Amino acid sequence: MSRLTEFQEIIGYRFQNEGLLRQALTHSSYAHEKRMKKHSDNERLEFLGDAVLELISSEFLFLNYPDDPEGDLTKMRASVVCEPSLALCTKSLRLGEYLYLGKGENMTGGRARKSILSDALEAVLGAIYLDGGFASAKEFVLRFILTDIEHKQLFYDSKTILQEVVQADYTETLSYHLVGEEGPDHDKRFIVEAKIGGETVGEGEGHTKKAAEQEAAYQALLALKKSEK
Repeated sequence: MSRLTEFQEIIGYRFQNEGLLRQALTHSSYAHEKRMKKHSDNERLEFLGDAVLELISSEFLFLNYPDDPEGDLTKMRASVVCEPSLALCTKSLRLGEYLYLGKGENMTGGRARKSILSDALEAVLGAIYLDGGFASAKEFVLRFILTDIEHKQLFYDSKTILQEVVQADYTETLSYHLVGEEGPDHDKRFIVEAKIGGETVGEGEGHTKKAAEQEAAYQALLALKKSEK
């Protein structure tokens, strides 16, 4: 079974034009390395997929949260379509395995890089929209992206929410500490601990300190929620 056929099995959508899917999975590093013709990579499809996702998620939130004001809906949509959330959605699709990456990008961890994964997911959505129309695109988004919104909101707002929890329930202050750095300069991984007073309540890692802090805050919130039960 070819990798394109295999990926279509996973997403439950069969392309009439398989070339669209191949393009959606082609990173610019691969297109450049193979000297492919202009616009052979997934950047234009990502542009389209981004707009399609915004419309579908807006409609979904509008219909499913009838009592929420515009400001809350905007925040909720941002939490669903932000880079870390979209990268998280790609795990169940094993999207990283099916990407066409240049050798350098592949060797430096490109298959797990959140920016590459989230862009590719939007490109796949753009390809489905062109190939099968709005209904097929909507089905894909509902099945793989608009799931577990409460957790995605928590992740998106984790630093803010954790700060509010600590201010309300604790006398100690919240702080973040860089406890480790791994990897070469072009592919750094930062490890950060979130502490309330002297106690570590969560640990996170990411390609930037900010992303690692966000993950640490998210893990801390999950741990605090569990301890309340």
